[in-house]
Amino acid sequence: MALLLSMLTLAASSYAQTFAQQCQNFQVNIPNVKVNVLEFVPNGTNITFPYTDPTCAPLYQLTYGGDVCRVAMNVTTSNASNIFLEAWLPSQWSGRFLSTGNGGLAGCIGYSAIAYANSYGFAAVGANNGHNGTSGRPFLNSPEVVEDFAYRSVHTGVIVGKQLTQQFYASSINHSYYLGCSTGGRQGMKMAQDFPGDFDGIVAGAPAFDFNHLTDWSGWLSSVAGYDNTSSDFITAGLWSVINNEILRQCDTLDGAKDNIIEDPDLCRPYLESLICSPSATNTSACLNQGQYNRAVKSLEPLYNSSGTLIYPRLQPGGQAAAYPFFFNGRPFIYTSDYYKYAVYNNASWDATTLSQADFTYLDNLDPYKISTWNGNLSPFASRGGKILTYHGLQDPLITSDNSARYYSHLSSTMSLPPNSIDDFYRYFRISGMGHCSGGPGSWDIGQGYVGRPKGVSSPQNNVLEAIVAWIEKGEAPEYVEGIKWVNDTASAGVVSFKRRHCRYPRRNVYTGTGDGKDEEGWKCVL
Repeated sequence: MALLLSMLTLAASSYAQTFAQQCQNFQVNIPNVKVNVLEFVPNGTNITFPYTDPTCAPLYQLTYGGDVCRVAMNVTTSNASNIFLEAWLPSQWSGRFLSTGNGGLAGCIGYSAIAYANSYGFAAVGANNGHNGTSGRPFLNSPEVVEDFAYRSVHTGVIVGKQLTQQFYASSINHSYYLGCSTGGRQGMKMAQDFPGDFDGIVAGAPAFDFNHLTDWSGWLSSVAGYDNTSSDFITAGLWSVINNEILRQCDTLDGAKDNIIEDPDLCRPYLESLICSPSATNTSACLNQGQYNRAVKSLEPLYNSSGTLIYPRLQPGGQAAAYPFFFNGRPFIYTSDYYKYAVYNNASWDATTLSQADFTYLDNLDPYKISTWNGNLSPFASRGGKILTYHGLQDPLITSDNSARYYSHLSSTMSLPPNSIDDFYRYFRISGMGHCSGGPGSWDIGQGYVGRPKGVSSPQNNVLEAIVAWIEKGEAPEYVEGIKWVNDTASAGVVSFKRRHCRYPRRNVYTGTGDGKDEEGWKCVL
């Protein structure tokens, strides 16, 4: 036994040394690529990124799941632009390639998603989308940078990443995947719509598609709340919590369970008149005056243009309190302000508090590099066997989940397909109690790229990355996505609070059991 262990240890050491040498001797030979970092990274290393913009915190990432060959490079995209791209190539390669997405205005590499993909044996890449940091200022008078942001960074990263992977392993790639949420969700949908050959399988969470109208809606919500936090009709953070609690009181049990989760916001039409202060009220800390009531009601309405055409759906009920820091704090939403200033008008002095229907129309017509990402025809992607698994938190305070349902309808009408046919290549899962991409009171951990799950927990039923692989490579389409709610939201402790199977749209969850809704078997997906 001692001899066997010694031989295994020697073999492992020899393999690691061989992989390290392979990495250190790797010669990258790809046009327009300048390598800045080429290093062997042992498993468990905490890599720091001192050159990364501080707004992209955290500026470090722990590797796990095996040794990695890390290649960081600049890739020229035009005479006036370039992207910073990282490729992490694992020692235990599965033959799969994966590209990760970004968030917000997308100037930060998703290192955690890259490491997560590596732990499953994917060769993974991520890029800074042509600029550094979370500000939109690099867009100012720089149309090539805007083009990188709209689509070119991800597509270029895929082309270079695949070439790099094949050169390093001296082997072809078996399957290609994508993983992203928010702006990353939009990026994945953009690739499916415009570059159908880039990926076999795409996981797109909370997609920021119909991007121009999302930008308009975000700015409009800020104006609904108002910019004068000293005004009598301004709603404080505390009052938004009161509003949220009242919405929950009215809508929590519509699904059959009292669990502090609105399982299907579509059924929730809150009656906020119940919060109007009575004429004799002496304590108004938990009620609304008429002006506050008007603003609260407005925040739950869709946005229409002057001719009555829908611009963007309503903020789903249940996300009001969490939306306060973004939309309701008395300041213009930062991404709306930055995008209009630097990418649309090229005017750093433009005032977001003046946002109007005229601005909406201007941006609609401009649609920089077709960033809207609203093409409802996925025939080229579907015809080559591509699959998309998309999900959206039903308590998302930044991008209303109603818009993902709206795209599903748009897809159905554009392609003239009923749900059972759409299911062949596109499946949408609504995640009750999930905030923006993660977090919230629901069972929100669905394996979307967050580190910390104990070993042996993940399966295609409860992990969207494994689910898309099983769908592509085994033909096992996901019927549901099981979410896990960990005690204190700490997966590493391994203590489960409850689980719930989230339904494949257009089905919705109804509780047929008893108690507080934590009985997973008590839930049923119905049409």
